[in-house]
Amino acid sequence: MARVFSGIQPSGVITLGNYLGALQHFVARQYEHEAFYCIVDLHALTLPKDPAVLREQVKILAAVYLAAGIDPQRATLFVQSQVPEHSELAWLLQCMSYLGELSRMVQFKEKAEGKDSVAVGLYTYPVLQAADILLYDTSLVPVGEDQRQHIELCRDIALRFNQRFGDVFVVPEHQVAKLGARIMSLDEPTKKMSKSNPVPASYISLLDTPEQIQKKIMRAVTDVGSEIKYDPEHKPGVSNLLVINSLSSGRSMAVLEEIFAGRGYGDLKKDTASVVIAVLEPIRREVYNILQSTDLDAVLAEGAAKARAVASVTLRRVQEAMGVR
Repeated sequence: MARVFSGIQPSGVITLGNYLGALQHFVARQYEHEAFYCIVDLHALTLPKDPAVLREQVKILAAVYLAAGIDPQRATLFVQSQVPEHSELAWLLQCMSYLGELSRMVQFKEKAEGKDSVAVGLYTYPVLQAADILLYDTSLVPVGEDQRQHIELCRDIALRFNQRFGDVFVVPEHQVAKLGARIMSLDEPTKKMSKSNPVPASYISLLDTPEQIQKKIMRAVTDVGSEIKYDPEHKPGVSNLLVINSLSSGRSMAVLEEIFAGRGYGDLKKDTASVVIAVLEPIRREVYNILQSTDLDAVLAEGAAKARAVASVTLRRVQEAMGVR
């Protein structure tokens, strides 16, 4: 089976966008591929973190993975910092990366904009991401549209390495979901729903109560006019609600447009809140059940051991190729 790798940062809440755009697909892919899913806590260190808060966020994210349907018997679930091969390969790949290509990374420019000082880790973040992927001979990387540039860099580094040292790395392909790859903010539907947004009303957390979900969706920004149709360019607010509804309910866009023909935005919001609650409330309850159990640490330790068994082989191959082993 081809290998798939993906990771999520334990930085803040996990949103509906993370679930519909990523986690939902992770669950499906564990039955189709040999899957490695990582909690990328080292990436979270590119911005200042309270150690106690970071440890708690790692545990919550691990519980969310499991509650969403990741099966540790089918997929390898682990914490990045528990597999030291990630850090070592990242340094080796930094020695194969260029200032110019890292300077072109859009996410670095966005996160560094307006700051007087920026951590070097934020600049070299994409190289660590490349190490994450290449360690597992990954064939497929499911990502959001905003990560496409990073995966192209990963491919460039792998191809450059292979050209110099031989066929050491599998060169991965990225895959962006056609619908739902970018779930948009509820208050600014032209911007991506983000867990880093300081406005809680802009996103739905997987740990929000049904009452909170209902309130946020009913207050979501819509558009001028009254027609309910999927038109991201001219009706971004309505289109975002339709995407959320479609991915939560399993109904196609055409079916939803037919259902809401001649009806108002209020009806769309009520229905969307209902289907989102139906999806997220069982996950929310299961997250708290998992956090209260004693099994979580054992699951992550077992996942780290399985990940290291693969990662150590790749790292040894790279070391030998570069002459440092």
